Amino acid sequence: MDGPPAGDICSICHGRFNTPCQANCSHWFCGRCIMLVWDHGSTLQPCKCPLCRRQITLLVPSEASVTQQSDPEVARVLNNIRNYNRHFGGNSTGLNQRLQDLPFLLRRLLRELLNPQRSLPLVIRARVYTAMFLSVVYTVSPIDIIPEALLGLFGLMDDAFILLICFLYVAALYRSVLHNRHGGT
Repeated sequence: MDGPPAGDICSICHGRFNTPCQANCSHWFCGRCIMLVWDHGSTLQPCKCPLCRRQITLLVPSEASVTQQSDPEVARVLNNIRNYNRHFGGNSTGLNQRLQDLPFLLRRLLRELLNPQRSLPLVIRARVYTAMFLSVVYTVSPIDIIPEALLGLFGLMDDAFILLICFLYVAALYRSVLHNRHGGT
C-alpha cells in the first residue's frame, strides 16, 4: 500500500491521517503524531509503536505526503521524519529486530519490484535478483553442505538457512534504499 487503508484513522490522534507514514512494524500514523510520541520520549532512542510496542527504526511517508511538500506544514513534518530516519533508520538493533522487520521490508520491496513506475536503482535490482537467483540455485541443487539423502528433514536446514540469509540480505539492501530515500545522509 502506498497509503493507509481506506477509512482507517490514526491510532494516536483518532482522526483522519495528516501526512501519513508507515513504521517498520507496518502500522500507519500521522507524521506529526508519531513525531510527538518521539519528542515526549528519549530523543536518544527510537520511539516505540503505540500499538505493538516494537521499536520504530524507520518511518516511510506515503507517496501522497511526498507529493504535497509544497505545503509548509507537510514539509516541516517530512523534514522531522528525515531527521528521525537519519538517526535511527540506518541501523537495526540485532537479529531479532531484523527478523521482525523482514515481512514489512519484503512486502514493500516486492511491490516496488512489480511496479514499473517505481524507481528502484538498477544496481539494487541486480543485487536483489542475483541474491535470489543464487539462493534458489543452491536450494534446488543436489549439492548441499548437509545432504538431505543422508539426514532427511535435518538436511533441509542448510537450505532454509541459505534462504533466510538471502532474505535478510535483500531486506538490508532495501532498508538502505528506504533510508537513503527518506532519511538521507
